[in-house]
Amino acid sequence: MKRQLALTSVCSFSLLLSGCMVGPKYAKPTVATAPAFKEQPPETFKEVDGWKPAEPGDRTLRGKWWEIFGDPQLNGLEEELTASNQSLKVSEDRFRQARAMIRFNRSAEFPTISTSPSVANERDSADAPYFPPQYANNGTGNFTLPFDLSYEVDLWGRVRRTVNASREEAQASAADLQTASLSLRAELAMDYFELRSADAQKQLLDDTVKAYTDALTLTRNRFNNGAAPKSDVAQAQTQLDGARVQDTDVTVMRAQYEHAIATLIGKPPANFSISFAPQTALRLPAIPVGLPASLLERRPDIAAGERRVAEANDQIGIARAAFYPTLTIGAAAGFQGTTIANLFTWPSRIWGVGPGMSQTLFDAGRRRAVSESATANYDGTVAAYRQTTLTAFQEVEDNLAALRILEHEGQQQQEATASAAEALQLFKNRYEGGVDNYLQVITAQTVLLTNERNDIDIQRRRMDASVLLVKAVGGGWDSNQLPKL
Repeated sequence: MKRQLALTSVCSFSLLLSGCMVGPKYAKPTVATAPAFKEQPPETFKEVDGWKPAEPGDRTLRGKWWEIFGDPQLNGLEEELTASNQSLKVSEDRFRQARAMIRFNRSAEFPTISTSPSVANERDSADAPYFPPQYANNGTGNFTLPFDLSYEVDLWGRVRRTVNASREEAQASAADLQTASLSLRAELAMDYFELRSADAQKQLLDDTVKAYTDALTLTRNRFNNGAAPKSDVAQAQTQLDGARVQDTDVTVMRAQYEHAIATLIGKPPANFSISFAPQTALRLPAIPVGLPASLLERRPDIAAGERRVAEANDQIGIARAAFYPTLTIGAAAGFQGTTIANLFTWPSRIWGVGPGMSQTLFDAGRRRAVSESATANYDGTVAAYRQTTLTAFQEVEDNLAALRILEHEGQQQQEATASAAEALQLFKNRYEGGVDNYLQVITAQTVLLTNERNDIDIQRRRMDASVLLVKAVGGGWDSNQLPKL
């Protein structure tokens, strides 16, 4: 009874102490935020579905955010990326690994039970000192079936903090997976729009080569009729050759983007192609941005940083728990007999139970160094988290500014292109009327081609900025999507 009472007291005391947890209590780090974004959205955002920056809950981005661009071929490519992108699979495997570590660390919350059965035939020596020869045996069987139990009582929360740290790392890995997915999908969308911009450039240059060919034919006819000098023919031929070079050069860029898309969707470039289709209609969707404070919950990279701050906080508690004693409860039970027949009889039972406590008395400052390292790691993780939020705010501001300014620039460019087209027509009429030389036509042609290419390039930059803005606001993701592990 006394033995049972002592054992009960030890267990009760252990359970009481298991509620303790040393180390700092976690508090989410504060970050500097502004009440609203500095940059204003473009006018197209205000005209389509309204613009409500004061309502952080106004989010039309949901899951398949790329569908807001209304391009079926882009939608199909994004779906292929989900199934085949190898970089995305790497992030998925890392999340699975981190999730498995939760189960590994959680196992420390339970006792470990092991067994080591053995069979031996033993003989005592008749010449052993202080051992009567008449008690010596000529060989006795020894059958043992023991079961050992070991359990570390979580006095100071080390085990619980280890489990929490692994859970937070798994959540951070889940957010990393979403960050990788968002980045890869944005890269695919940008490569796709770059390719379509190259198609538009190719279409423009094909038309330009045809127009310059017609101009060369006209100039040769004028030269043959004595109405133009041979230098005009040479200038027209040079202009045509230059346009052909540009026309050929743009195909290099298109091929590279096509190869990049093939790699993103997990296909060899040799087995993949996208048909030529210049993008003439520009569709810029209105992208809800919300308030800067809401961005903290909508960016997966920010969520990953915050989860790692929590993990670093738990690591401080784990390091501090090493300064306190460790209590382990051990127990052994089983059977031991001389034959199989008597192995499982009641007299063959064996058992033992008792607590054990250990405490490091001197380690030359090792534990203190580990604790200081954990604290420094926590401070660095907080700084990295805050820097990530600042970078997120910058990315939103940058792309809001880009969209607003490029919208205005696009309007200016359209006017410049129209003026250049009108000027070219005037110079062509004057040349055909014998008023101006062909150099004026050549100059007007060059100016018009430059403006037309700028027009296409501004459209490409606006599409890229739209994709980057979607990425900057998290692509419709929300921290509530973090797994509850």
